Amino acid sequence: MSQHSAGWTAPAADVLRVTSAGLAAVDPESTPGYQGRKADGAESLATGLAALDDLQERLFARSAVGEAQASVLLVLQAMDSAGKGGIVRHVVGGVDPQGIELAAFKAPTAEELQHDFLWRIEKRLPAEGKIGVFDRSHYEDVLIGRVRSLAPAEEIERRYGAIVDFEKRVVDSGTRIIKVMLHISRDEQKQRLMERLERPEKHWKFNPGDTDERLLWDDYMAAYDTVFERTSTDDAPWYVIPANRKWYARLAVQELLLAALEDIDPQWPVADYDVEAERKRLAAS
Repeated sequence: MSQHSAGWTAPAADVLRVTSAGLAAVDPESTPGYQGRKADGAESLATGLAALDDLQERLFARSAVGEAQASVLLVLQAMDSAGKGGIVRHVVGGVDPQGIELAAFKAPTAEELQHDFLWRIEKRLPAEGKIGVFDRSHYEDVLIGRVRSLAPAEEIERRYGAIVDFEKRVVDSGTRIIKVMLHISRDEQKQRLMERLERPEKHWKFNPGDTDERLLWDDYMAAYDTVFERTSTDDAPWYVIPANRKWYARLAVQELLLAALEDIDPQWPVADYDVEAERKRLAAS
């Protein structure tokens, strides 16, 4: 468990890793592994941000001097309005942007459709020493691709295996993959979408297509369960984070990131010059 983790009764990676029961075992209102309340969560998030900033800078510093040890890839998947943007702003957005690579995947372009579905994903993998964030990802191709029948069933089946092979290769190359599904209830999503319609400054965030997708809610939940069954591996496990409480979802993602970085344990690079001699030269200049 992370050293800063006041309020956590168990490592987030243990309590949030998806089980064979899938989404049915996860209450979107719950806060598994964390015994504090919203105010406690805000304090824990601030404390964790300082730790995350330090670890991320160490990781980036190693890459800046050509001694990169690893990279981290955070994959965010969710139904609309589940809070992916809040994770990016309040968790990842609190560290030095030089060490962050963000990719938001929309519908594939005409060029991307000429290639295998993983072609555009591989191009956006984080460089050594970076934290990469995928706002949606290759999993769209087996989620909406399946629900909306955007590819033949046999192609969807092929993609599950291709994803497992791809992620193993990425992990073997030195990238830690953290795959997160932010799990909100259907009622909570309806409330959040309604808020977007009631506030003019939120209108730009509303897409009429979101209502259409709600009609397929059960199909999406089944598609997610299939994704977990087929692609949650020891190399790249899936974590399902209850997300009705935004503060908890942010705290849980931060905890998973911290655990990955602490496991890498990046150290400050050692100077390849005589520090004392340079101090004297600078003082005399």
